[in-house]
Amino acid sequence: MRLDKYLKVSRLIKRRTVANEACDAGRVMLNDKVARASAEVKAGDTITIAFGNRETRVRVLSVQESIRKEDAEGMYEFI
Repeated sequence: MRLDKYLKVSRLIKRRTVANEACDAGRVMLNDKVARASAEVKAGDTITIAFGNRETRVRVLSVQESIRKEDAEGMYEFI
């Protein structure tokens, strides 16, 4: 699954366009490398997102095309 779509489906970022812009600005890292929005995400990957002066690190547990809002947090775990 594309990184920008994963960020939206998992609800780490609210909208896909915002996720795409964050990737273009270099604020999203996949496995400690700056990632493009089109990068492939798979289970076990580490995603780091810089929001202003704070950083969020998560480990991908599962990749699903669609999921209910209540179950979205099961797609990742905070590190």
